Amino acid sequence: MKKFYAFLLRIFIILLIIIVYARYVGTSGLITKEYTLSEDIPSGFDGMKIVHFSDVHFNRAITIDKVNEIVDEINLIDPDIVVFTGDLIDKDVELDSDDFKVLTDSLSRITAKYGKYAVTGNHDDENIEEITDILNNSGFNYLDNSYDLIYDSSDEIIFIGGIGNVTNGKDDIDKALEYLKDKEEKIYTIVLVHEPDISTKIVKDYEPNIILAGHSHGGQIRLPFVGAIYTPEYAKKYYDEYYKIGNTSLYVSSGIGVSTVNYRLWNRPSINFYRINKEEVTE
Repeated sequence: MKKFYAFLLRIFIILLIIIVYARYVGTSGLITKEYTLSEDIPSGFDGMKIVHFSDVHFNRAITIDKVNEIVDEINLIDPDIVVFTGDLIDKDVELDSDDFKVLTDSLSRITAKYGKYAVTGNHDDENIEEITDILNNSGFNYLDNSYDLIYDSSDEIIFIGGIGNVTNGKDDIDKALEYLKDKEEKIYTIVLVHEPDISTKIVKDYEPNIILAGHSHGGQIRLPFVGAIYTPEYAKKYYDEYYKIGNTSLYVSSGIGVSTVNYRLWNRPSINFYRINKEEVTE
């Protein structure tokens, strides 16, 4: 019997260590995941650097000091484009005007050669007016089922479109990507979404080069050899880092913050860094 109780005690201690680790260590630090892409991108954008961050869920586990750390890390990369794919604020956290101001001030420090772009997530809808103000006042181009064209010095272009969140029925793919309809020449296309599972429909109708998404948190709680324990709705099919859907590359950010539970396990907070090189054409 004593051996049995000793065994239970060991199990309890191990579980306690895992819980403490997931709460305080797993939610701390910042990893930069780097990807090198070979793409048929316009020559003027050869070597372009994109930084992608997502799912901050501010003031749940992420403080303003952590946001400033993220901003500093982004600026160290010296990106050409910065994109944010939603859930700046968690719907279960109440913020005041001072919180909105410090967030605006911090995000304003992010610099990017061609611009900063964002879509909002399902949690952001609880404070959508404040989120919109933060994004606009910090220099982000808020793509609400809309798009922008990025020009290089020789007037070559990249199309970047953003689609509203699917969870709350804010998505309008055709409106966001209407510029691409009936175009005779292929335009290098980047699409921003919050929920990755909408990617199948986007690829079917438009075949963009890259889709960048968030929402899944990579599962937030992961186990070795098992992977994600749980993923939210609209991140059931696509939730890991990378998928190839037809000719489209889908990259899903594991995010920075936490939602529902304040734990991360085998899944540290991260940002994505993509370096896109001009694909070499061989005769």
